[in-house]
Amino acid sequence: MQLTPTQFVPEASRHDAVPPVSQNLESRRYQMFPVLSEAEIKKLQRFGTVRTYGNGVRILEAGHTTFGLIVTLAGHIAISRYDGLGNSWPITEHGRGEFTGEVSQLAGRPTLVNAFAVGDVEALVIPPESLRALVIAEAELGERIVRALILRRVGLLEANSGGPVLVAPAGHGRLHQLRSFLSSNAYPHTVLDPKEDEQARSLCEYYQPGPDDWPLVVCPDGSVKKNPSNADMGRCLGLLPELDEDKVWDVIVVGAGPAGLATSVYAGSEGLSVLALEQRAYGGQAAASARIENYLGFPTGISGGALAGRAFVQAQKFGVELAIPAPATRLVCDTYPLEVQLAEGKRIKGRTVVLSCGARYRRPALDNIAQFEGRGIYYWASRIEANLCQSEEVILVGGGNSAGQAAVFLSGHAKRVHMVIRGDGLKATMSTYLIERIHATGNIELHAHTEIVDLEGDDDGLKGVRLRNNRTGEEHDSTVCRVFLFIGADPNTDWLGDCGVDVDPQGFIRTGHDVTKAQCRANFEQGIYPKDQPQRAPLETSVPGVFAIGDVRAGSTKRVAAGVGEGAQVVSQIHAFLANLPLAV
Repeated sequence: MQLTPTQFVPEASRHDAVPPVSQNLESRRYQMFPVLSEAEIKKLQRFGTVRTYGNGVRILEAGHTTFGLIVTLAGHIAISRYDGLGNSWPITEHGRGEFTGEVSQLAGRPTLVNAFAVGDVEALVIPPESLRALVIAEAELGERIVRALILRRVGLLEANSGGPVLVAPAGHGRLHQLRSFLSSNAYPHTVLDPKEDEQARSLCEYYQPGPDDWPLVVCPDGSVKKNPSNADMGRCLGLLPELDEDKVWDVIVVGAGPAGLATSVYAGSEGLSVLALEQRAYGGQAAASARIENYLGFPTGISGGALAGRAFVQAQKFGVELAIPAPATRLVCDTYPLEVQLAEGKRIKGRTVVLSCGARYRRPALDNIAQFEGRGIYYWASRIEANLCQSEEVILVGGGNSAGQAAVFLSGHAKRVHMVIRGDGLKATMSTYLIERIHATGNIELHAHTEIVDLEGDDDGLKGVRLRNNRTGEEHDSTVCRVFLFIGADPNTDWLGDCGVDVDPQGFIRTGHDVTKAQCRANFEQGIYPKDQPQRAPLETSVPGVFAIGDVRAGSTKRVAAGVGEGAQVVSQIHAFLANLPLAV
């Protein structure tokens, strides 16, 4: 008997209801699942191939199938969330003029859902590269499609369904680190405690995890990993593609913060082949900002995560290859094309390299700090961390804008936020609007001339801290067990030594005129007086073809807008450099 849409149930589910989405998202359902007109379907036909599927055929398999867009021409396609443990939830059914997909499909990554044919189905299958061509060639139609893809990912995130399943005891440190990695990359996931969940308990009984095996992670394809690294998770989700060592990219961007994403978008839109390498999550430190209120064009502010997410989708739209996590460990400049070596040893070739590698979080000089990272010590303030400190008192160390934004955000969740700074106030380090907001927030308390001098805890996590007033020398113990560190960052440049990229005494990369001045000074000290010093492009480093932008560049303005501006500006300098290369290169 042929199944009808109302009778069709693709997999057994242990849940009776679809996980709810917000009222705001429900009101935009018409944008999430638009129905294309006959004229629009006709426009799409030149980008794809018509295929047919028999009743009950699995068209998409979570964690396995890669595709761009599948437009239903006849019949129905039933879409369901799937979690790798065999649990599913119905999402919707696509009839004529409706299409499958979410943002992963712009980059050809594996689907997060299952899809089955209901009745005999005829569909237009559009591969990823053709989908990207479509959204550029058909601007208005492409806008509707991309908006739908974004909102569907938001729906998966809000329902906290689809993607990997993390199984671990509540509060495990590594569990927090993996959740932070997934959330920072906008990937839905589910967390199960084996003490509370029968399926999680059964999984643990089968795999028998030891102390170093937590968490167990069930990937969307059903494979199970023990305490996977971020790189393992990247491969599990398709975020970390297999990179071809023989391919030569026009531009390799090291770091996908605001500056690196801007370069990726502008270079990709101008036809350059671009590979962006990011060691943790797109958006960099800016993505952790709860609200950016001084970015042009957003009078009511925008979260760093939202801004970075939009740029990430833009980059994929223009065909940029993004690899996460892919930390660069060495820049090789004694050959051409240039080479970037990755942590796993692979070398990637590029005609130009853009260094937007930002900075590393600065850690206070406390002997046991690593023991409590993810278990009481945090360097981000996302919703995951905010949920951990509901109705608790927390300490936030730092007096810059990032610290101010985090304090305001956490004040909406924590009972009290104790801001700890070494100086006597915030005026010299923080924007005025943030200072005023902090003063107006009743549960934020500022502690000047104060620092943390000791951490106390055990294997379960941080239990308290010792604070010292640097004026009086007085010390006292606090039972606060959630500490957020926003004490600045050091330039991420120590991996550039083999290449000879010139940096200033603080480790920031010199570019343009600063490079010329430094070379003149070095020549003068050696008694060399060349008539002409080589002139560098404003954002070019001491190594030809290597550029630096954003926070890692000496003399840069440490603001999101400035980083985005440099990311756009460097593309014209890349074009000029490539135009002057010998034809044989």
